[in-house]
Amino acid sequence: MTKTRLDIDRIRAARRVIDPVFLGTPLYRCEALEPGLGCAVSVKLETANPVRSFKGRGTEVVASLLAERGPRAVVCASAGNLGQALAWSGRGRGLDVTVVASRFATAAKLDRIRALGARLELVDGDHELARERAAAVARYEGVRLVEDSLDLETCEGAATIGLELVEALGQVEWAEWTEPVELADTARPFDTVLVALGGGALATGVGHVMKALAPGVEVICVQPSGAPAMTRSWHARRVVTTDSTDTIADGVAGRYPIPAVLDDLLLVADDAVLVREASIVAGMRMLHDHAGLVVEPSAALGIAAVLEDRDRFAGRHVVTVVCGSNVDADAYRRWVAGDTANRP
Repeated sequence: MTKTRLDIDRIRAARRVIDPVFLGTPLYRCEALEPGLGCAVSVKLETANPVRSFKGRGTEVVASLLAERGPRAVVCASAGNLGQALAWSGRGRGLDVTVVASRFATAAKLDRIRALGARLELVDGDHELARERAAAVARYEGVRLVEDSLDLETCEGAATIGLELVEALGQVEWAEWTEPVELADTARPFDTVLVALGGGALATGVGHVMKALAPGVEVICVQPSGAPAMTRSWHARRVVTTDSTDTIADGVAGRYPIPAVLDDLLLVADDAVLVREASIVAGMRMLHDHAGLVVEPSAALGIAAVLEDRDRFAGRHVVTVVCGSNVDADAYRRWVAGDTANRP
């Protein structure tokens, strides 16, 4: 693998500063999902923590470094999950946290950011406008700007998920695994990892570890058709932007891919696919009905990818990273109830 911005030794070091409440998340085979998907399925559950998403892994690294030697104030733009995580990590380390978000973001996410003690500033636009405003706040107030996916701490924090997946492959301690290994098909618990693709922190983090330590595992990134910028960029091998987004998966609805992140993604992802909104809703419903999991739309992208291409995954064992469960309760009830407008 050609060198990315990420580093395995730093990823291992990141695990040592992350609060254990975010580590060692459940990974288990969910046989109840398999009849409807036609393949073996395991879930990596990143919702069983205080912020109900994987983002706490990265913000723990950011906040730890700032508490040691950085400014005591920090600002980020967020669709909701990063803001909650940074508020949680900053509160525990005495940092002054400001989160800039769209006024149209999921209300439950915004309420939780406030409850965690962060200052919340809302903009009348989408996430890209929030990113611009956060950068302006950082310049005017002289505080640290946290840019999800661009800042290596967010990627390498997320990459600790990859270490845990590698550990599951070989039943060895992650710290002992230093070289790529090849396992017989009969010994490998899974052969594919499905990762939600938005800004790219999760995909590049997990992808980097898998390619460095378990290169035989396929890494497939999944994005909504209504927010396709990063996937189009991956296929074009250059940054492709979009004028707008149209998806219920607000956590991955970016329009302007970051060039450095795309460069990393090109090295660690085996494929990037787009899925329809109806498939996302169907995936949420399956996770609720057959796995007992309440998830936000972004967390159902892996299931949606299998639903749309059963032949591709037939006979395989996939792991899907269930990355968040911060969802508007009323909208969720409508989706899971199966309103005709949302049926696949």
